Amino acid sequence: MAELVKIAVDAMGGDNAPDEVVKGVIEALGENENIKIYLTGKSSVVNGLLKQYKYDGKRLEVIDATEVIETGEPPVMAIRKKKDSSLIKAMNLVKEGTCDAIVSAGSSGAILVGGQVIVGRIKGVERAPLAPVIPTMKGFSLLIDCGANVDARPAQLLQFAKIGSVYMENVMGIKNPKVGLVNIGVEEEKGNALTKEAYPLLKSCPEINFTGNVEARDIPLGVCDVYVCEAFVGNVILKMYEGVGTALLDRVKDGMMSTVRSKIGAFLVKPALKKTLKGFSTSEYGGAPLLGLNGLVVKTHGSSKANEVKNSILQCVVFKEQNINERIAKAVILND
Repeated sequence: MAELVKIAVDAMGGDNAPDEVVKGVIEALGENENIKIYLTGKSSVVNGLLKQYKYDGKRLEVIDATEVIETGEPPVMAIRKKKDSSLIKAMNLVKEGTCDAIVSAGSSGAILVGGQVIVGRIKGVERAPLAPVIPTMKGFSLLIDCGANVDARPAQLLQFAKIGSVYMENVMGIKNPKVGLVNIGVEEEKGNALTKEAYPLLKSCPEINFTGNVEARDIPLGVCDVYVCEAFVGNVILKMYEGVGTALLDRVKDGMMSTVRSKIGAFLVKPALKKTLKGFSTSEYGGAPLLGLNGLVVKTHGSSKANEVKNSILQCVVFKEQNINERIAKAVILND
């Protein structure tokens, strides 16, 4: 039997915690025998939920945490004051080496700050970017950074490109991933001061497969495997992506239910449509990893259900098995 990958899961983080989190943990344990989960949260509540499931007790440990960091709390203040919160308890398990990774659907700000301050960055990494996998017409791509580092510098965008390439090749299985710089035009001279300075750095880097500038409209088409940008731009893209997807799906549903004929057609195409739409669901790819840290930190959507929690846990296994931290450390040192 392979060495167990140990993952801390914040049971109390997210809109649907702890019920959906616990359910996702149980599903992950059932799907992969090489993981052990440390579930942090109010033990009386968590143990009460666990009673309804059958699972391997040797691979699940509940760590009591009396406090919860709420979404609206100032992140830095919450981390300083709530030392016994489920999130901080989980972060410390990674810091001390008990766990390889942490998964949480809790406060984004607290997760980002906690990852940098508690888990800490790999030596040589200037900023740790948040990098979700997004669905595209060709499958999926990585958007890096989408919320962790507003006002990044050109050299940091180069690091993001290297880190993103390592992740896509070794975790997602994309050989020699294409890297694009998000910009307002494809011409080399286009953009603001940041993109103009970052472009030649990316272009001259032999460790990445840089293909040039990419406009936002081309992102859903999957023209690249890694889209590099600073956090302000990345977060706008991500939120717009999610909003347009929801709006289009609602319009399709309304159209299919508008007449008797369309309802019959909807019934006939439902199996194929359901399969197609599943590929465009972000929950199928797990959470967004905060890359470049001494351990893996995965932020799932605040509204995550069991399936996304499960997939977020399972992506940690590949991260560990492929020695991603070591690969990232090697990548950022080259030519830096």
